[in-house]
Amino acid sequence: MLQTRAGVFVSIHKGGALRGCIGTISPVCRNVAEEIIQNAVSAGIHDPRFPSVRKEELSLLEYSVDVLGETEKIRGEDQLDPLRYGVIVTKGRKRGLLLPNLEGVDTVGEQLSIARQKAGIREDETDVQLERFEVIRHGAKS
Repeated sequence: MLQTRAGVFVSIHKGGALRGCIGTISPVCRNVAEEIIQNAVSAGIHDPRFPSVRKEELSLLEYSVDVLGETEKIRGEDQLDPLRYGVIVTKGRKRGLLLPNLEGVDTVGEQLSIARQKAGIREDETDVQLERFEVIRHGAKS
């Protein structure tokens, strides 16, 4: 972890429900260890979907870390598998990412719909670029 660089997503769960998730598609820190630390802090206090984690909650939280592999451009949906691959959907400057093997995301259609929504890309917009990636998952959702 001190010798390699990679994008990392840190997810925080409380009682099985998402409590925060922040990540980087490409590395911004010197190594994976620093990337994890930075994104863990951000997931706890900067995820705009949730209030900042409070000290009283810390013992109730579970964490998972996804270290992203290299992304690869793909030609179409038939090259996706929501259990194996995460997806990045890009249209112009809009970009949405969804990690693989998430509870409740069972089909490629669901995976793409959520990634599009995160990016603000409407379902009727065409000419979107698709990329896939694998992760190494550590922690609560392993």
